[in-house]
Amino acid sequence: MTRSHVFHRQLQHTPPVAVSGQGVYLTDSEGNKYIDASGGAAVSCLGHSHPDVLAAMHAQVDKLAYAHTSFFTTEVAEELADKLVSTAPQGMSHVYFVSGGSEAMEAAMKMARQYFVEIGQPQRRHFIARRQSYHGNTLGALAVGGNQWRREPFAPILIPVSHVSPCYAYREQAGHETPEQYGLRLARELEEEIMRLGPDSVIAFVAETIGGATAGVLVPVPGYFRAVREVCDRYGVLLILDEVMCGMGRTGTLHACDFEGVVPDIMAIAKGLGGGYQPIGAVLAQQKIVSAMSSGSGFFQHGHTYLGHAVACAAALAVQRVMERDGLLARVRDSGTRLEGLLLDAFAAHPHIGDIRGRGLFWGIELVQDKDSKKPFDPARKLHARIKQEAMARGLMVYPMGGTVDGRYGDHVLLAPPFISSEAELSMMVERLGSAMDAAIAAV
Repeated sequence: MTRSHVFHRQLQHTPPVAVSGQGVYLTDSEGNKYIDASGGAAVSCLGHSHPDVLAAMHAQVDKLAYAHTSFFTTEVAEELADKLVSTAPQGMSHVYFVSGGSEAMEAAMKMARQYFVEIGQPQRRHFIARRQSYHGNTLGALAVGGNQWRREPFAPILIPVSHVSPCYAYREQAGHETPEQYGLRLARELEEEIMRLGPDSVIAFVAETIGGATAGVLVPVPGYFRAVREVCDRYGVLLILDEVMCGMGRTGTLHACDFEGVVPDIMAIAKGLGGGYQPIGAVLAQQKIVSAMSSGSGFFQHGHTYLGHAVACAAALAVQRVMERDGLLARVRDSGTRLEGLLLDAFAAHPHIGDIRGRGLFWGIELVQDKDSKKPFDPARKLHARIKQEAMARGLMVYPMGGTVDGRYGDHVLLAPPFISSEAELSMMVERLGSAMDAAIAAV
């Protein structure tokens, strides 16, 4: 390939050129096929080139591609909003469409702040989030994110945000604690931080319902989010849930918070919303948030050029219709049980696999140098990068990351295969992953 003028993520080498995709496979310009075991970044829930989604996009382009939302709404945006509200957690009444997860979180933060301005509490200015969280790469989203490696270069230009402990049972639950006791301890820590800042100065607690890329699928312990919701309610603090990666069916319920039995005030979604067919994200808001603005200033003081893009909405609507028509939530639950079994059979006894955690088709595998002490590998070895390289060489796409433990130490692999994956394809993913991990570990 000739020299690239694209500003790639990695500037020391040019990635393979993807030229086609079909089902759970992507093919590069050299004819190599890769099974997409991570859905890119937990995006491609329907795989690639789904005919129904392509047809819906084509039909929308033929009719109307774009109309700016300061002048018009569109039929397809209204229809998608109706669909999302009809399946949203109780009380969610409106949907704000953006172009991706970072934009959704940025809008959610501004929405929360403006809500308090509208109801006469402008003194509320603080956000509380969790260490080892990831909420996006725009400056507001990066500020609430708790990954030190991502934050460090930009720290001087980030707003101050408090960070409390993540729900990371593998490493932080004490030996004498039950899961429920551990969750209550974390909720008390949140309450103490609210009190330290001043209860009437806190805007919101921001959390991924299931931790995603940064720490490798941190599943909350039972009762944790119910306790968090009670703390937020006690002090009038909003609960913003980030379901950009874990939501829209990824864990077997449409929204991950459905399983936890909690309802947020504001929720961000993306990735599986449009399945990668077009860039789209959204913020779902409770009626009280919208009512405060509609009866006050009358508008949300925020906006982007491509809000509610018609083709993106058409793609997302088609994805959601296919999910419903084909019963894919039930399939995710069934396939998730099979994938869990495959992972446990293959890796539970592995000397360098410390934890296997997940729900539905969202799984994380944490690697350790020593299983008994949970000591991570030396970060200088870049085990996660070696695993990615070895996996690609075997025709497998997975999502490995470093800094699992604290932003510097630790390695994990994230799996988020398409909802349409067959049993044979799931088996192939696990088999190739095992070979890739063994080769990478042997090299370090």
